[in-house]
Amino acid sequence: MKQKMIVRSLAAAGMIGVLGFGASQLYPPQAAHARTDAVETVAPNAVAALPDFSKLVEQNGPAVVNISVVGNTKTSAQVLDFGFSPDDPMFEFFRHFQIPQQQNSVPVRGLGSGFIVSSDGLILTNAHVVKDAAEVTVKLTDRREFKAKVVGSDPQTDVAVLKIDARDLPTVRLGNVKDVKVGEWVVAIGSPFGFENTVTSGIVSAKSRALPDGTYVPFIQTDVAVNPGNSGGPLFNMKGEVIGINSQIYSRSGGYQGVSFAVPIDTAVYAKDELVAHGKVTRGRLGVTIQEVNQSLAQSFGLESARGALVSSVEHGSPAEKAGLASGDVILKLDGTPVASSIELSSRVATMKPGSTAQLEVWRDGKPREVAVRVGEAPSQKMASAKPDADLSQARLGLAVRNLTPEEQKRAAVEGGLMVEQASGPAARSGIRPGDIIVAANGTKVKSAEELKAAAKDHNTVALLVQRDDGRIYIPVRVG
Repeated sequence: MKQKMIVRSLAAAGMIGVLGFGASQLYPPQAAHARTDAVETVAPNAVAALPDFSKLVEQNGPAVVNISVVGNTKTSAQVLDFGFSPDDPMFEFFRHFQIPQQQNSVPVRGLGSGFIVSSDGLILTNAHVVKDAAEVTVKLTDRREFKAKVVGSDPQTDVAVLKIDARDLPTVRLGNVKDVKVGEWVVAIGSPFGFENTVTSGIVSAKSRALPDGTYVPFIQTDVAVNPGNSGGPLFNMKGEVIGINSQIYSRSGGYQGVSFAVPIDTAVYAKDELVAHGKVTRGRLGVTIQEVNQSLAQSFGLESARGALVSSVEHGSPAEKAGLASGDVILKLDGTPVASSIELSSRVATMKPGSTAQLEVWRDGKPREVAVRVGEAPSQKMASAKPDADLSQARLGLAVRNLTPEEQKRAAVEGGLMVEQASGPAARSGIRPGDIIVAANGTKVKSAEELKAAAKDHNTVALLVQRDDGRIYIPVRVG
């Protein structure tokens, strides 16, 4: 059976290994060439030089640190089992000789990486590196060791800030994530498996990756070889600037398989500044559940291309509801800047100050409109995000539905709505299943099978708003 997982930390032989990545970026020098009559030729035996990361590592390596963590975990003593079942006459007699369970505290050690961002000892690393830490030790490349204080930790972005009592320390330079290009070389420095100041390299594979457990973070994806112990280490561009914090890998085995993810440095710096100033990270919120817009959804809502973030539900009493946002709206711009994806909207809203005003361009009823939302403050849990279950294929709608009973409407907190009794054909292939509640079709609320049929009439694709397990998501169904 195939398994897929995002590995955040590993434990083996009493040691917790924390994951991270790395990469390297370089533009190879051009091969020698000559020009004749405006035609460029290249010597047939000329070979482009391979990237040389030695200067980058020499300049920045001293600012990368090794982090050792000691924590405690609770274990229970095993109850002595004499092999008698509860209905055995001897069970009651021997039960009095069983050893009661006891809670023991067992020390656990972990390893990770980090990097110095201020000469007076401020260090960035991953939150999961120092989670539940009783003692944190930072080791520099000159072999000096310091006990570190955890200034603050933000699990939602996987960023933590440490402080050591030292002066005149080497520091890294921070880059601009907006300048990062897919395909450029990047370099990681860290401590995989405890091997300090290990250098690995690769390229940027993608930007703004949304992961299931990282709603606020538009991760940088690389193919850099990173392993347990790399977590918290820096990801450098070829200018020697940090553009991310190596945080996670995609793996079936627990080790490197060519897909690594880094927290963008702008996201990390925002978290750092908030932690240093306030001890916590304050985030803005709109109070909506959003999902990606694929081509089928774009077609059903009359958009020329798949873009923006689709609002699948609006929280009662939220800033979005007060501003008039509704399920079925597609948010195309935030403060005049286009929104390319739902993760981009989430991360941008998160950095907005509560109380500020977000100017949204929203696509509704086949045309754009402006909506101003007063940004609220996000609770500690992550912003909700929904994802479509599957793609669709051509055929009939394939649904058998019934009206909800008053009790079902009350329990589901919906007005009207249709219960899916059977799903076949395109509906089933799109991920709709019995027990789902269809709330709306193409942005129009439905209260009967006839209204559902009318909403689907003359449409090649019908966007159904489905409520399932207290969550809502738009699912496009292609018909006819």
